[in-house]
Amino acid sequence: MKYIALLGSTGSIGVNVLEVVRQFPERYKIVAMAAGTNMHSLSRQVREFQPDLVSVLDEQRAKELALLLPDGYRTKIVSGVEGNKSVASFPTAEITISAVVGAAGLLPTLAAIDAGKDIGLANKETLVMAGKIVMSAVRDKGVRLLPVDSEHSAIFQALEAGRKKDLKKIILTASGGPFRGMTVDQLRLVTKEQALKHPNWSMGPKISIDSATLMNKGLEVIEARWLFDVAPDAIEVVVHPQSIVHSLVEYQDGSVLAQLGIPDMRIPIAYALSYPERLPLQLRPLQLSQCASLEFLEPDYQCFPALQLAFEALSRGGVIPAVLNAANEVAVAAFLESRIGFPQIAETVSRTMDIVEQGSEESLEDILHADAAARKAASAFILKGLR
Repeated sequence: MKYIALLGSTGSIGVNVLEVVRQFPERYKIVAMAAGTNMHSLSRQVREFQPDLVSVLDEQRAKELALLLPDGYRTKIVSGVEGNKSVASFPTAEITISAVVGAAGLLPTLAAIDAGKDIGLANKETLVMAGKIVMSAVRDKGVRLLPVDSEHSAIFQALEAGRKKDLKKIILTASGGPFRGMTVDQLRLVTKEQALKHPNWSMGPKISIDSATLMNKGLEVIEARWLFDVAPDAIEVVVHPQSIVHSLVEYQDGSVLAQLGIPDMRIPIAYALSYPERLPLQLRPLQLSQCASLEFLEPDYQCFPALQLAFEALSRGGVIPAVLNAANEVAVAAFLESRIGFPQIAETVSRTMDIVEQGSEESLEDILHADAAARKAASAFILKGLR
């Protein structure tokens, strides 16, 4: 039996983690979980999985959750950042799945590493913001950091077929989102409802918008740099609309290895939980004969500048990736609230990157300061109408 702490239990990744646990109750048990504001979904999860500890956004939600549970329910309820850190580092947990969205995942993930937990990482922002700090902590504590994102899981699997020193390049695939092929003028008119309709994956609102702008792929580029310890110029992005090839690696002899599968997050989640085993998931098989064609295209950096901004942030280093991430979170929230248009997401990020001061990537204090400064600057740009 493997004991799991789950951060982000009511989000799309968290729900899929629970699906895997539900399918293999003899192998896995949730001992602690954290969620944000969806107390009705969380209360149902708590009743079913009966964790020892639950964390929510704040004390108000903690009271709400308590009222939704039966009298005398044994689960302890905590809240806030410290509550999430308590879940992440829960004593009996053997692996912590970090599936919260955004910068909120950084401190709990670091707490889990410090407590000696293996990490199943779906929160890419953890490595975007503090990749050097996180990977150094992973090495110092001797824990495993297993990727949950489908692209990074694909790379992780493909790398097992060769020697790291023979690696030439990592190739991340991107679906292209719902607006692939549109012009700059057309993108000015897209709505949030259109942006939320991803053609292949079922994801939460923030990640869906990031996929539409290609910022999600940009964040994954930065994540891959740290996760696999490769130089930025050894990472390439190609648009693959079918989402069948989840990513590839190229070796120095010219061999290119890919991991293929249906677009279902339960596959990489299960592999992270069971590694190095593979679980007999009851999913529909990939039928290659029914895949009419597999396309691979160059990204359109003019229409989707967010991807180029991520490469720029990675090149500049220091705290700039954290600035990129924070400004993007603010801009996406503004777009979802219909306060800015789709192209202004990347414009907000670009302007914020230009004004927030540089800092050390080895200082958590500098990173958190840059995160706060970027949020303030991005919010000011949006308030002023980006003038």
